Amino acid sequence: MEFKNKVVLVSGGSSGLGFAIAKEFATQGACVVITGRRQERLDQALTILGNNVEAFAADVSRPTDLASLFSHMKATHGHIDVLVANAGMGEIAPLGTITEAGFDRVFETNVKGVTFTVQGALPLMNKGASIVIIGSTASISPGPGLGLYGATKAALRALVRSWILDIKGSGVRINMLSPGPVDTQSLRNMAGDHAEQLIQSLSEKSTIGRVGEAREIGKAVAFLASDASSYINGIELFADGGASQV
Repeated sequence: MEFKNKVVLVSGGSSGLGFAIAKEFATQGACVVITGRRQERLDQALTILGNNVEAFAADVSRPTDLASLFSHMKATHGHIDVLVANAGMGEIAPLGTITEAGFDRVFETNVKGVTFTVQGALPLMNKGASIVIIGSTASISPGPGLGLYGATKAALRALVRSWILDIKGSGVRINMLSPGPVDTQSLRNMAGDHAEQLIQSLSEKSTIGRVGEAREIGKAVAFLASDASSYINGIELFADGGASQV
């Protein structure tokens, strides 16, 4: 197993893509720590993920929560082999309806939260460690109302390109995995009664005729974190069925 006894931290790991990512690493033998804002969701995730996974309640947009998280990681595990900065949020806000509160909310979680998650983890990461930041195809092609969300993911891409220069020589790699549409409960909840219609529409835009599955994103993240990608650094890998290429 590729990640046997490796310490893997997945932010936003209680549901959706984060859950699938955590499950993939756990399946490959890792000691996984997931974070999330809601303890009840974390507890539910643990019942499925198994004994080699633990949870820590934390809101990545709050520096005090992150300080507590990394104190726990240092005291309990001593180091971090893989960080997956997955925690994020999105809001549909077309131009003309954007509010200051909504703007701050999205940027505080998606940009500030990721920045200080990475910065907090680095002192616990040694040569050969890997960071994977979860982006989105919205970074290059945001749909209507997704300008703010897409801007946060584009900001992450710029940060990654700078960060690999900042930590040059450390032996720690940083890459970005940007999924396209994935059939998750959150996507279906957003679409409501039109969920199947949305899935069909998104499938038609894919060059392979379907949307992604969460488990596929988990495997792509594991690849970027593994020794199989040891010469890959600073990239944004699109896992979107080719939709961003057409």
